[in-house]
Amino acid sequence: MQTFSTEDGLKLSLVKTGDGLPFVFQHGLCGAASQPAQVFPFDSGHQCVTLECRGHGASEAGSVENFSIATFTNDIARFIETEISAPVVIGGISMGAAIALRLAVKRPDLVRGLVLARPAWVIAANPANNAANAFVGQLLQNHTPSKAREIFEASAMAKELSVAAPDNLASLRSFFSREPTDITAQLLSRIAADGPGVSEVEVMAIQKPTLVIGHGRDVVHPLAYARELAALIPTAKLVEITAKADNLDAYVNDFRTSLASFLKGL
Repeated sequence: MQTFSTEDGLKLSLVKTGDGLPFVFQHGLCGAASQPAQVFPFDSGHQCVTLECRGHGASEAGSVENFSIATFTNDIARFIETEISAPVVIGGISMGAAIALRLAVKRPDLVRGLVLARPAWVIAANPANNAANAFVGQLLQNHTPSKAREIFEASAMAKELSVAAPDNLASLRSFFSREPTDITAQLLSRIAADGPGVSEVEVMAIQKPTLVIGHGRDVVHPLAYARELAALIPTAKLVEITAKADNLDAYVNDFRTSLASFLKGL
């Protein structure tokens, strides 16, 4: 396993798949490198490079006080500066999109293209759509995983998601068996309350080629957020793809097709 050392000495897992120019493609909250790899088009002339964030995948967690989008972004910036010839294409799914957005704003010198897929934030911290993640995090902090799952399944939130966003519900259910439990609880609680830490003016000033990907039937990643970001960024193109909850194969194919077209056009 390849690793990268953070400024404070943690070892983060580094996963590279395919060949070509590096595309730093980050996973979502409590995800891992397998998430971006699932939708990556390996015929695009790019290599999928994922630095698994602190407490994710095979990476060390370190202090939970450092679980934040800003810290995760700083780790990515240091990685690009020391390990890759900048500028690079940066992108992410959900939390990974917030990391990519922050990097494009704070370190535009490191970025030549930007991909924001299924964003769970626009500008504001602690958005309402992250309530489900926060709820699961709170349950895991206060109960055993089995009791937390029992309370969650009996909640109105779980019942609503079973109809409105079954893919979101499946992800939330997986968190109850994710190890270590204390790290999962802290990640869900802290990141759900966080935000990209950028202003609307800063986002509107982004001048990098940008692809925004979104789909319907998703409570945690509202299509409205994808549309809003695409409207804010002058260079952005919005692509709406098949909802993951409706047809997983079509979702993957649509994602790969739109991403390949963007990468080949850079």
